[in-house]
Amino acid sequence: MAQYEPMADYGFLGPDSVSWKVWGHPTAYVLGFVRAVTIEHFDPNLAAAVIQSGGVKYRPATRYGRTLRYFGLQLFGGAEQTCKAADVLVKVHSKAIGHDPVTGGTYDANDGGSQLWIHMTAWHSILKCYEMFGPGRLTEAEENQFWAECREVAKLQTIDPDLVPTSREGCLQFFEEWRPRLAASEGAQDMIKFILPIDVALPVDAPAWQKAALKPVIILLTKAVISTYPKYMRDMAGIRQSRITDAAVRLPVKAIHSLLFSSLNIRLTFMNFIAPQAVPVAAPAILGIPPLSDKIWEVREAQAHFGFDIPSEAHKDIRAKQRDRVFVKGEKPSDDGLEESQAHIGALDPKNAAQVG
Repeated sequence: MAQYEPMADYGFLGPDSVSWKVWGHPTAYVLGFVRAVTIEHFDPNLAAAVIQSGGVKYRPATRYGRTLRYFGLQLFGGAEQTCKAADVLVKVHSKAIGHDPVTGGTYDANDGGSQLWIHMTAWHSILKCYEMFGPGRLTEAEENQFWAECREVAKLQTIDPDLVPTSREGCLQFFEEWRPRLAASEGAQDMIKFILPIDVALPVDAPAWQKAALKPVIILLTKAVISTYPKYMRDMAGIRQSRITDAAVRLPVKAIHSLLFSSLNIRLTFMNFIAPQAVPVAAPAILGIPPLSDKIWEVREAQAHFGFDIPSEAHKDIRAKQRDRVFVKGEKPSDDGLEESQAHIGALDPKNAAQVG
């Protein structure tokens, strides 16, 4: 435990939150996260941003780790460091703009609607996998608290918090309302099938024997992720898997996650293997290391206190310059914020993935 530094405070949730229980369970590390980052691609704007940036394909392990670290900050990080990471992410997203070949329009990763889609696919996926392969369904009171926490954390993004669902029914209605906007483009299907084998997120320097030994587990986890997709998403992705397979993977995958949950050492070793960037953020919460202060902040309170703009209003100068470069001058966007982000979200070089604090 001594190797992990305590957080400055409890951030925005704390140990009594339902989100700590759900997001801190091993079902979130791979199953929930992979489910979220695959079905996200049905938003044609997001798919265009991911495909045109190329980051997922040329550095999947660090992209996986950086994203998992950022979600970890939202859940478990101290308030100031999380606000800083969110602020830097607005800069990074300012370069993720361009023309969407599917809709014929443009995309902007800082668009509040796109950010809400990402937020809801993540929170819904994490909860769904917790229910299917973890302890099971939350109580009514726990679920109400979970969705209230989902809305609060959304304030770290460019999202209008009033649009965030606050119940299971509201969440499901959100996905129904989005269905006409989703697209099963060739690019989206390609990205989903690239990510789904899961082994793309393994460390680039993992020895061949290790990858071979993990292959059966990876296949099992891949089938488990597919089993969580509703039929219309399977059809859109061009994925076929029988209901018999869906049922067959349930018990062994639950057993794997029960084993992971039974030992703190196993959980941290596993997390350190797949996403070392996220470990310094999640480990204090998982191990019960108290922060320097027991304060739990409201997001807007922390943003004002530490001098950060509300994300939707942040870095408008940078965002305007990027739009001018891309949409007026026809140039590539600059890398504003990308280098800076490594100190907060994680290294871009897979060889340095574990060095972020």
